[in-house]
Amino acid sequence: MTRCVALLRAVNLVAHNRVAMADLRALLERLGMKEVRSLLQSGNLVFESPSRTTASLEHKLEEATGEALGIRTDFFVRTAEEWNALVAANPFKAEAKADPARLVVMCLKEAPQRAAVGALAQAISGRERVRAGERHAYFVYPDGIGRSRLTTLLIEKKLGTRGTARNWNTVLKLRDLLA
Repeated sequence: MTRCVALLRAVNLVAHNRVAMADLRALLERLGMKEVRSLLQSGNLVFESPSRTTASLEHKLEEATGEALGIRTDFFVRTAEEWNALVAANPFKAEAKADPARLVVMCLKEAPQRAAVGALAQAISGRERVRAGERHAYFVYPDGIGRSRLTTLLIEKKLGTRGTARNWNTVLKLRDLLA
């Protein structure tokens, strides 16, 4: 069995993609996942999977959630090893310590091209900063996320791939759940 983190994109927003975490946990258990746990109400799951390939698992979870729960959304699955590497590779360690709520990690469907990351960095009009890894990117929002012009829409457009973001506090809580 492989320990995994799954992040759902855009669930339990005001009137969009409402899903109870208990229903989601039960669905994953019916699909053969073990020790399924959720964190918060924003679509964060930790579980053990018989599958070793995250791409096929993402597809399986997306299809099953659509059919069983009527929710059409992206899943971003990472193994415990990948999640721990994402935490260790954080290029903004000082910011993570000083104000973890303003450091965000975005998991991506595909690895962004270096030129796309450069184009995104050039498109930033505020004090935000970005660094990208394999299938994730780190963002610092020194003035807060709420009024920033560095939106998910802009990020996805420039990087050419879909993503879902979590603040550093949530990233670390998921790491702890994996342990």
